[in-house]
Amino acid sequence: MSFTIPEGLAPELYPLAWLVGTWRGEGIVEYPGIDASGFTQTVVFDHDGGPYLRYESTIHLTPGRAPQVPDPLNPQSAVTDDSGTDADGENAATQMQDSDVFWSTETGYWRIAPEPHQGVPEGQISLEVLLADPAGRVSVYLGASGDGKVQLVSDLIARTGTAPEVSASQRMYGNVNGQLMWVHSLAAFGHPLQTYASATLTRQEQ
Repeated sequence: MSFTIPEGLAPELYPLAWLVGTWRGEGIVEYPGIDASGFTQTVVFDHDGGPYLRYESTIHLTPGRAPQVPDPLNPQSAVTDDSGTDADGENAATQMQDSDVFWSTETGYWRIAPEPHQGVPEGQISLEVLLADPAGRVSVYLGASGDGKVQLVSDLIARTGTAPEVSASQRMYGNVNGQLMWVHSLAAFGHPLQTYASATLTRQEQ
């Protein structure tokens, strides 16, 4: 699928233009105290002409079926053909089914920092990301992006008194053969930082 700069996108966001669009796919969630499960996910990156991207993610668990997802830590396993897609270009496995269970949603904003962060490698851009979820948590991430890869590390995690405890978080995103692959690691509930969820998403036709 060819890609063009989205109309009206602020010029300072051109390095993140490859993220803009609707993405769907499958992944796996597993963490101490959380049973392993497959899930389907929809992620939307869009903009209103301002110097930031708007972000929204929704995840539904798929307890009745195992996910067909490449390993995000092994990009060579990514599927690059169009087999298993319906007339709209969507993989049938990612379509909602009655047995799917809502798991999580989050919204936020991604922007390129006005000034480079200390330690960001030459040739990469500095990112600032703000994410919120209805469980009562707001997270601020700092990171870097270059060559179709994004790395984010939590700088601040604020929560309400009843929100689940999360002390640190890391996220990695990559554009691999046109697919969006990501891994999310957490330090939570007294456990050290470790993989929490990962997925491979495909851009949807508009």
